[in-house]
Amino acid sequence: MAVELSIVVPLYNEAENIPVLYAEICEALKKLGKSHELILVDDGSTDETPKILAGLADADERVLVITFRRNFGQTAAMAAGIDLAQGAVIVPMDGDLQNDPEDIGALLRELDRGYDVVSGWRKERKDALSRVIPSRLANFIISRVGGVPLHDYGCSLKAYRRETLDEVHLYGEMHRFIPIFARWQGARVTEIPVHHRPRRAGQSHYGMERVLKVILDLIVLKFFSAYITKPIYVFGGFGLLSIGLSLMSFLLSVVFKLMPVDNPWGPTWHKDFIATPLPVLSVGLFVVGLQMIFIGLLAEVLMRTYFESQNKRAYVIKSLKGRGRRGDTGPV
Repeated sequence: MAVELSIVVPLYNEAENIPVLYAEICEALKKLGKSHELILVDDGSTDETPKILAGLADADERVLVITFRRNFGQTAAMAAGIDLAQGAVIVPMDGDLQNDPEDIGALLRELDRGYDVVSGWRKERKDALSRVIPSRLANFIISRVGGVPLHDYGCSLKAYRRETLDEVHLYGEMHRFIPIFARWQGARVTEIPVHHRPRRAGQSHYGMERVLKVILDLIVLKFFSAYITKPIYVFGGFGLLSIGLSLMSFLLSVVFKLMPVDNPWGPTWHKDFIATPLPVLSVGLFVVGLQMIFIGLLAEVLMRTYFESQNKRAYVIKSLKGRGRRGDTGPV
């Protein structure tokens, strides 16, 4: 029988929370009455997590345990779970008991309304202000840059139709941006409030350094969203700007050189080339500008090679109709 629902839970040193989490998920899925699988990803835990997960896998055939050799991070753990998931709908969630499995039903009901991605919003968040305030600022910036206005990108509890994730490739710390990647592929994205509970046991694995990672990830996100198929626009643009500033600097140094040495009406503006850093600045900016243009050309060659050699396309076709393909409405 085909699996209707896959629950993906990344875990790192959550031994105390796993038994309660498993019981709550099973109870919530029992009420839904859907065929399901539970994918538990051990992200290189150093406590009793591997032992407990092994026991669950032995006792329940619906449980799949993925164990990493070392800690690769939440994005890698989530990507592994998604890659091995067989369900038509995939629901990732945290393993610290702060997400409520009872909200899974609400997410699925939104999918039934025609959406492809349903994101959870921890509207009444049970975390310290030191985490809530930076998170809200980050969510505001991500929404503006990514073009998908969500209140809570950091909430792991989401629901995805399987096909919306087929063209999404996760790496780095990009799991929080999955709704944006899905929207780029034409997915319909919405958001609903979900419950958020205080952490019962264990420790949070996130600190203030997460804000810096979000900023760097946003730079990558913006580049991929606007310039992945035309990198020359980014590097070449900076190169032309640098060359323009170089010419302005050189002209200004020439103007200083041509000023009269003696000015009876006030201070003199005459400067020899060796008396001002402008000529050196001109040469430096010009060289940097040329380098940026050449980097842009190299990036263009790399991207064209990637798309052509890997048979990648800069578009995604939803369906084909006509010319002998009538009735073929599957993804291409």
